[in-house]
Amino acid sequence: MDNDRLQQVLIELAEGKISVPGALGRLRNLPYEDLGYAKLDHHRALRTGAAEVIFCQGKTPEQVIGIVERLRAHHDSILATRLSAQTAARLAATFPDVAYHDLARLAVIGPMPKPANGGTIAVVSAGTADIPVAEEAALTAEFYRNRVQRVYDVGVAGIHRLLGNLPLLQSANALIVVAGMEGALPSVVAGLVSRPVIAVPTSVGYGASFGGVAALLTMLNSCASGVGVVNIDNGFGAARLASLINEQGREG
Repeated sequence: MDNDRLQQVLIELAEGKISVPGALGRLRNLPYEDLGYAKLDHHRALRTGAAEVIFCQGKTPEQVIGIVERLRAHHDSILATRLSAQTAARLAATFPDVAYHDLARLAVIGPMPKPANGGTIAVVSAGTADIPVAEEAALTAEFYRNRVQRVYDVGVAGIHRLLGNLPLLQSANALIVVAGMEGALPSVVAGLVSRPVIAVPTSVGYGASFGGVAALLTMLNSCASGVGVVNIDNGFGAARLASLINEQGREG
């Protein structure tokens, strides 16, 4: 339950449209609802401004469907990440308003929230192979009502491609920079802009990249200031952080 729905319950109670037991019934599942296999945090939107997101990896299709059914009672739009095509097909057969993005392995159930006024988030990928993680970040940022600019395949092997997009990068409120291999791109970007850079290492690369560990260590050892690093392939986490930064910019 988010602020708007809670406010509506209180207004209806004050106007006598619902009884105290009726209001209690609507609020009964705060702060969470126990499904046995999952405890749904319906209170999260009130605490943090963002509802619980379903991380689908490791969950059965039946579990994902059950979670969506209960979250829909409290939220108009739901975000599901790390979603297989098989589970997405099962979801779409149950709910008619599922939008599945197979490249990002992400689904939005319900309408995609409209962008709020304010600045943009730039999502930058070093290579085409990094785009799946970049798209997870971009779509998540859009779900959180941000305007997103995508700048893909501009890695350090051809730095002129990045420099050709410099005005766009410098105009963003926050930047998510996604890179595998040696992971050098976030340092380069951070040396060119005056905004926070959120670095996302990917598991893209040959054997000595160690599934993204090499890129992670490069980013953690960045000589550029203003760089924060999230976990390997964690486009979702980068987008949520960038969204919070952008929200502060809108409110300021």
